[in-house]
Amino acid sequence: AAAADGVVEVGVPVVFSVLTTVAAFVPLLFVQGMLGKFIRVIPLVVLPILLVSLTEALFVLPAHLALGGPRPAARGLLGAVDRTRRAFGRGLDRFVTGPYRRFLALCLRYRYATLAAAVASLLVTVGVVRGGVLHFTVMPEVDGDVILCNLEMPVGTPAAVTDRVAARITAAARAVAAEYDRHRPPGDSVLRHVYAVVGGSVGGLGPVAAAATPGGHRATIAMFLTEAERREVPAAEIRDRWRARVGEVAGARALTFQSTVVHLGAPIDIQLAHHDPARLAAAAARVERALAALPGVYDVRDDAEPGKRELRLHLRPAARALGLTEGDLGRQVRAAFYGAEALRFERGRNEVRVMVRYPEGERRSLADLDALRIRTPGGGAIPLALAAEVTEGQGYSVIHRHRRRRVIDVTANLDRSRTSAGEVLGQLRHGLLARLTADDPGLTYDLEGEQKERRESMGSMRRGFLLALFAIYALLAIPLRSYVQPLLIMSSIPFGVVGAVAGHLIMGFHLSMISIFGIVALAGVVVNDALLLVATANRLGLAEAPEAALEEAGVRRFRPILLTSITTFFGLTPMILETSVQARFLIPMALSLGFGILFATLINLLLVPALTLIVEDLRRLAPGAAVSR
Repeated sequence: AAAADGVVEVGVPVVFSVLTTVAAFVPLLFVQGMLGKFIRVIPLVVLPILLVSLTEALFVLPAHLALGGPRPAARGLLGAVDRTRRAFGRGLDRFVTGPYRRFLALCLRYRYATLAAAVASLLVTVGVVRGGVLHFTVMPEVDGDVILCNLEMPVGTPAAVTDRVAARITAAARAVAAEYDRHRPPGDSVLRHVYAVVGGSVGGLGPVAAAATPGGHRATIAMFLTEAERREVPAAEIRDRWRARVGEVAGARALTFQSTVVHLGAPIDIQLAHHDPARLAAAAARVERALAALPGVYDVRDDAEPGKRELRLHLRPAARALGLTEGDLGRQVRAAFYGAEALRFERGRNEVRVMVRYPEGERRSLADLDALRIRTPGGGAIPLALAAEVTEGQGYSVIHRHRRRRVIDVTANLDRSRTSAGEVLGQLRHGLLARLTADDPGLTYDLEGEQKERRESMGSMRRGFLLALFAIYALLAIPLRSYVQPLLIMSSIPFGVVGAVAGHLIMGFHLSMISIFGIVALAGVVVNDALLLVATANRLGLAEAPEAALEEAGVRRFRPILLTSITTFFGLTPMILETSVQARFLIPMALSLGFGILFATLINLLLVPALTLIVEDLRRLAPGAAVSR
């Protein structure tokens, strides 16, 4: 009978508590972008577990409790454990009926001061995030076991030259590893091996990485480290020391180092677009100089890869008057130096082409080009200098276009301890980029890389979160039969963010998109305790004696609210303290949930009753108004 009475008393709040949690996790199924593929597996696991646990709580658990009966006093070790449990229970009861009850009564008496203190804590949290004390990153920085160094020399650099530079970088990697190994036991090295590729590149780290175009001017050197749990040295520290030991590489167009596991593009990636290549290149150069001057920004580069030297021939009007065309000019110059096909014949099973061109001694230097004579359609011949204007320039090895416009991507990496992508891009948007687009209306820019992933994920997450909030409100309104009380309960949601931010500060993590996903899931969890408390207050006569009903509801629900929060936090603690690479990806989400629930417990036990009493004050001040409980 007692088990059945317990189910009847808390059954409805428990059902809707689980449903609000389900509503909070559902938006994670529809997050777009690469992040959505990462996070989608979590709600796919959590949602069935929640529904199964609801069935267990309503039917299986009461059946088990009904089978229980009086037990004889245990002896020995079990008796000691039971006595400790009873002593702790009596101490908790004394705390609930004593200090907590008095403090709750104080908060209810000075309810407006309680509200002001809670709002102040929320404003401080906003200031911590907006002021840059706690930086925001798209993905958490997860130390990997591989460090990649990508070297790019000018196009046309012989592979032998690139190989010498790569050998120097490889030697620096071994020297850095030897420095760490001197302080370790014999045979225990931080380095497993070094792998170098000259003439190509290894695909970068992360789901959006891809290998670059092969060529003798490229090389990749990879340091394969021992597992993070064994080496006890962050890969980022080894990477920075390797970078410092390599120093500047003369003539290198780009030299980048990467050690994080999950890489969704460059932290700073500004895509400039213009129809005029010269203006586009000038704008990209100005952006690169501005980025290089900012503190905490390094590895600044663009993807406009210059090609080899080339000679450009422009037909003169006088030559055009003689009947020459650009096609005639190109064919004759090509035939002189490369050759023109004069004959094909079969030799056995092979076809042989006979090419006619200038003797080798007359096609070895640029002076030979000046001596070239171009035949006209009339049968005459004129020097190349009279037929065409010859200018020297440099071509492109790759041309990038987006929506039929020439684009250049300027990318950079960040030292997260000194700055963030938001700060750097904010300075550029309100400074240089604003001036560039104002001076040249044909120039446009977009934010790519991590910022593009952030836009896609945040856009879908924002829409899903708003729908989840509406669903939570509707689910809370059904058992409470009120339009106002669901809002009071949902007021604990933003204060859960205070705990999430505090948890990241305490554990030394940056906020990331994974943290935001945890905050979204937190919205459905923190309202559960408040729902139980308000539902209990309604049964105890909130309408007739609100202050006494709220005080008694807090005392009655203190133990289950505290146990729920503590068990949830300790259930997440192994993940928070885990050091493996796989777990560190999800630690920010666990921090948001664990610490958010802890802080929300204080809010549910103190602020929610105070807010409920404030609403009752407003109802009494406006008796004629349609204010629903």
